[in-house]
Amino acid sequence: MGRIHVRRIARLVTGSMATLGVAFAGPASAAPSLPVLFHPMVAEYFQMTTSTTPPTEAQCFSAGRRCFAPAATQAAYDLAPLYAGGFTGKGVTIAIVDSYGSDTIAHDLHVYDQAFNLQPMCGEEGVTCSAGMPTFSQLHVQGSPATTAPPATSNGTGQENKAGWAVEVSLDVETAHAIAPEANILLVTTPTAETLGVQGFPDMMNAEQFVVDHGLANVISQSFASTEEAFGSSTSLLQLRHAFISAAQNGVTVLAGSGDFGSEGVIKTPVSVADPTNTVTRVVDSTDPPGKCRANPGVAEVGWTFSGGGFSHVFSKPDYQSSLPAGSTPIGSMRGIPDIALQASAGTGALIYVSLPPAGSGGLICGTAPCSSGWFDIGGTSLGTPQWAGLVAIADQINGHGLGLINPALYKLGADPARYANDFFDVTTGNNTADPSVPGYPATTGWDPVTGLGTPDAANLLPDLVAAVNGH
Repeated sequence: MGRIHVRRIARLVTGSMATLGVAFAGPASAAPSLPVLFHPMVAEYFQMTTSTTPPTEAQCFSAGRRCFAPAATQAAYDLAPLYAGGFTGKGVTIAIVDSYGSDTIAHDLHVYDQAFNLQPMCGEEGVTCSAGMPTFSQLHVQGSPATTAPPATSNGTGQENKAGWAVEVSLDVETAHAIAPEANILLVTTPTAETLGVQGFPDMMNAEQFVVDHGLANVISQSFASTEEAFGSSTSLLQLRHAFISAAQNGVTVLAGSGDFGSEGVIKTPVSVADPTNTVTRVVDSTDPPGKCRANPGVAEVGWTFSGGGFSHVFSKPDYQSSLPAGSTPIGSMRGIPDIALQASAGTGALIYVSLPPAGSGGLICGTAPCSSGWFDIGGTSLGTPQWAGLVAIADQINGHGLGLINPALYKLGADPARYANDFFDVTTGNNTADPSVPGYPATTGWDPVTGLGTPDAANLLPDLVAAVNGH
């Protein structure tokens, strides 16, 4: 199926991602002394059914949504030629990092694979392992707490909601597998809430360091984020970069969501996390009009209002952002984010299956009632991040080993007019002013702080990315 035809049938709202990089930056601007949290980047979830059978298109339409099953996402980003050539992520391992994990993920993955006729994985429930089969495994750093809600008397931050993280786990594992069906997946979990002080974020970074040090994965996907201003100082932030730096030095690619707060961040400052050693990704809106698509007739992809993007207050502009496609939003002296984009708006989100504790004991609320096990339509930069991890896994297979930091190669392709036009869909419509009191940015020709360089035509981009990483 050709790219133009694909784009006509799959209109998407896109969000952003960052690929993490390794340059240190100058001192940060003064930051407020507020409690610091980071968040799983699930912007919105909507329970479609309580069955193990996925909802129909009509059911999604009746809820005002355009739900993407794996085949639709694969078609939208032109993956069929890669699959036909045997490039499915085989032999590559994706590490997915989440708080708490999910005690039902092996079951949920099996329901998902059965529903969409996807490649079964050794390690999912009900599957007999055989030679050459991709593996699903879990690494529980310091233990694995059950998926239950905090006590009613809890005075916590709300980040301790283990069922919320179970939704994130299903999203990450299932959608990464949908993009790279023969890649191995290692779910890495920590048993701490997502606070940025003495647990949470430091535990997660230590877990990623363990993955890198022990050669456990070629790609790391982290669907969590925080704004720079949420840290007490640039020093406290820079002390958490060790895993990203080690990853770049060891041929491991790290992908991170740019956040679901538009330009405002959590404390209403127009920036987001911008470490240049990561690739920051964003997301896209769909085809059969929710409002954003109806407001932009004939436009295949629209930048998502809540796509995190802007300019760093901590990290200087890396060398790789010195050459941009013609017509790009200018990047001054500080790092611009995101780098790349993918599917994100919940209105054109992805279907996932998740099991939750009975009788509402998981703590999640859907509308006015407790959520239950079933199929959810979900969006956020959490969606684009594991999907991009799947794309990088396929590129790693093409390359024969891990690509490592891909940012310089992405921007090298962006600076070449012919390859940029061939490899990316340039999203030029949309704005990420999520809060009217905080100025946002428009999507523009070339790079912009809403969708970065744009979304991928995978069949063209991934071979070109491999060539660019190798100096061609």
